[in-house]
Amino acid sequence: MTITGRFVFRGLTRLLAAAVLAPVLACAQQAAPDAPDPENATEPPSASLARKLEERLPDQDLTEDVLYEFLLGEVALQRGSPGLAAQTYLELARQTRDPRIARRAVEIANYARNPDFALEAARIWHEADAQSPQALQMLTALLVSVRRVDEAEPYLAKLLTARTGNLPNGFMQLGRMLAGNPDKSANLRIVRRLAEPYPSLPQARFALAQAALAADDDELALSEIRRASALQPDWEVAAIFEAQVLQRKFPEQAERTLAQYLEKFPERREVRLSYARLLVTNKRFAPARGEFEKLLAANPGNTDVLYAVGLLAYQLKDYAIAEGNFKRLLQLGYRDENGVRFTLGQIAEDQKQWARAIEWFESIGRGEQFVPSRLRAAQALAKQGKLPEARAYLRRVAASAEEQKVQLVIAEAQLLRDANEPGEALVILGQALEREPDQPELLYDLALTAEKLSRFDLLESNLRKLIQIRPEHAHAYNALGYSLADRRERLPEARKLIERALELAPQDHFIVDSMGWVLYRQGEFKGAIEHLRRAYVARPDAEIGAHLGEVLWMSGAREEAERVFNEALQAHPENETLQKTIKRLRQ
Repeated sequence: MTITGRFVFRGLTRLLAAAVLAPVLACAQQAAPDAPDPENATEPPSASLARKLEERLPDQDLTEDVLYEFLLGEVALQRGSPGLAAQTYLELARQTRDPRIARRAVEIANYARNPDFALEAARIWHEADAQSPQALQMLTALLVSVRRVDEAEPYLAKLLTARTGNLPNGFMQLGRMLAGNPDKSANLRIVRRLAEPYPSLPQARFALAQAALAADDDELALSEIRRASALQPDWEVAAIFEAQVLQRKFPEQAERTLAQYLEKFPERREVRLSYARLLVTNKRFAPARGEFEKLLAANPGNTDVLYAVGLLAYQLKDYAIAEGNFKRLLQLGYRDENGVRFTLGQIAEDQKQWARAIEWFESIGRGEQFVPSRLRAAQALAKQGKLPEARAYLRRVAASAEEQKVQLVIAEAQLLRDANEPGEALVILGQALEREPDQPELLYDLALTAEKLSRFDLLESNLRKLIQIRPEHAHAYNALGYSLADRRERLPEARKLIERALELAPQDHFIVDSMGWVLYRQGEFKGAIEHLRRAYVARPDAEIGAHLGEVLWMSGAREEAERVFNEALQAHPENETLQKTIKRLRQ
């Protein structure tokens, strides 16, 4: 290189240095130590901070080679090659041992999704600047994310004691720090060792209880959270957590734990709120409403509590209280005004106040509730025997998207099915499918409508097409499998279809019901009853009750079958399937 060329190159490197180093220097500023106490400072805080930072960080000479590597890394990043950028920055961090460069290497490696590079760069960062809490946190988080929690343990211990007086908060954050590791047993082992030196610290006991619960060790979780409560009897967090542990197996004890706490500390709002929610979960609506009303009396302007009280009153069919609370929410400017109006429409609908219901539904503007509200308004018309008006109403709704148009067609088909006109429903669904032959919701709805007309050829062809378009559509497999099982046709194939549906949606109660039904059709009474009981307990639906009752009846357990039938009839007195099943079996 000539003297002139060398001069030009060095001048260019100086011009580029500021721009290239900007992100690195920004990282250095963020990694600076906490500012000193101004009262004890002998120089301006900014000067003191800069001096301390300067003392901690190496005097990095910006050589031509270093600058070249900087440029290579940044250009690679800007041109969409994060892998090359991460490798380049890691090499630079290895050479310089500069914590600023190492931090930048961690950032780029994380962006490139290269955990090995990120972890090595984080080690360099921590070794080069052992006083940096950010470096310690990053190294710990990366070790946890790659499931090396035993290696992370000493760093977690450092984090817990990093600042004087911060130990309780450190233990409260421990669960979050370990959340990236799916091995909950390993997490429990680490937390147990970290908590061992602090037997009298409630937060250490809480962290251990939390880790035990995550590892499904309910006994240890319960004993540790009770130790925490004994150390700090008024601690709300401990009371709520103990109830959470108990709720898994002993819901009555969970309720009692919170009730006893509230006897001692009646003003604790969060515990009372948790108690009220727990009562709702356990379907004890009347006492839950009482607890919410206590909260409302103490916090009259709290719209969330007002909403909960209104919703519980609605569930208890105390329509006057429910309506009053929801109207009050509108006056207070509740954040989900459309949702409140929708519920007010439902309250009127339940009382068969059709005109008022329609008025509330039509008061809902554009948004998530717009189309559902118009569907309910159409249903309100149909329930008055005004089917032509209901259909015309749906066709006037201005849909803003193709998905909404499909919803409106399906809603019209449902109105026709409810009016015992499945043939007309099939026609409008078929017309819609001619326009959109691969629309999943239309295919599924036409299949269900075809079944009502005993057009099993259409049912099967549409469901098979849907499965081809959407291989993960659990309800398509379930509907086809159930239809075959119900008609006692191709039972091995029906079972395979329902098993596939269950793989895709193992918690869906209707699919669990189908599995029980196909097992019954195959003569496997024990397995059938197990599945049907599981489905009915989780969701006491009329048709699931009809299936369970029939299988119990046919297996000889007629007393239990009668109990299931009577319970289902009390909840769903007008269900046609349930009535026909009972009549057929009792003849």
